[in-house]
Amino acid sequence: MEQDVTNTYPNLNLEELVDRLEATGDFRVLRRLKLSEHIEPSDSSRNRTGMFLDVESTGLDVGTSEILELAIMPFEYGADGRVVSVGQPLHQFNEPATSIPPEITAITGLTDELVAGHRLDIPAIEAFVEQTDVLLAHNAAFDRPFVERISPIFAAKPWACTMCDVPWKGEGFEGRRLSDLLYKFHYFFDAHRAVDDCEAGIALLTMKLPKSGERVLSCVLKAARQSTWRIFADAAPFEMKDALKNRGYKWNADRAIGPRAWWKDVPSDLIDAEVEFLQSEVLRSPVQLPMFEITAFQRYSGRIR
Repeated sequence: MEQDVTNTYPNLNLEELVDRLEATGDFRVLRRLKLSEHIEPSDSSRNRTGMFLDVESTGLDVGTSEILELAIMPFEYGADGRVVSVGQPLHQFNEPATSIPPEITAITGLTDELVAGHRLDIPAIEAFVEQTDVLLAHNAAFDRPFVERISPIFAAKPWACTMCDVPWKGEGFEGRRLSDLLYKFHYFFDAHRAVDDCEAGIALLTMKLPKSGERVLSCVLKAARQSTWRIFADAAPFEMKDALKNRGYKWNADRAIGPRAWWKDVPSDLIDAEVEFLQSEVLRSPVQLPMFEITAFQRYSGRIR
């Protein structure tokens, strides 16, 4: 049976106990994440509106899977990257055409009974999202294609990603899962439900990175404002696939996105160096390579152009 130690020991100072435990170097204490404790006062400058989005689905393949649960949580932030307020989320269930796979129920707790009879209210979703300046998600490359299938409003907004738009490894983090990142900040939360994940994502935005001291939100927005270029190693020899993979290239099989070829997103200032690598080390000839610009309006989308 769970017991509240503060009731059993009313004179116990829990924070003092935590400090003493952690000072030994043998313990690390996790605190339950409470988003309200991470909201900072506004400095009266013009605030902007962001929305953190999370999708729970029947599977990972956007072409065959369906949305089960959608949550979008609005928040206001200042020019310095401080989150100054959080609003009420939009939260909807959706009954899929087929039964929810048992492995999805095991992860999310979502059951056929819970979502039965529910349908996404697209007009309500569109009116809600219209108010935001930017959409964010943790692994936007997963969430964005799902919601783009239900409404064009999601293709008309700029996106940012808390998983990919922060140099987590350079800041000393080993994993990039939302729960792993918050664990490093000494927090835990109930994962894999859409509203809980949105709250955790916004809380992550308020954290300061351990090496740079920069707020996560500031880092994410800075990355979102920068354009990159998608370069395709068109006609690269098959035997070069391992070299391309080791350099961060991915395979594209969708003609709607670009050539069937290995591709990589490169910052503008590194284009010449990447082209030189491909021409000299992979293609071994000065060929013209397909490439196009990617901004926050296309990044993480299922439709690039």
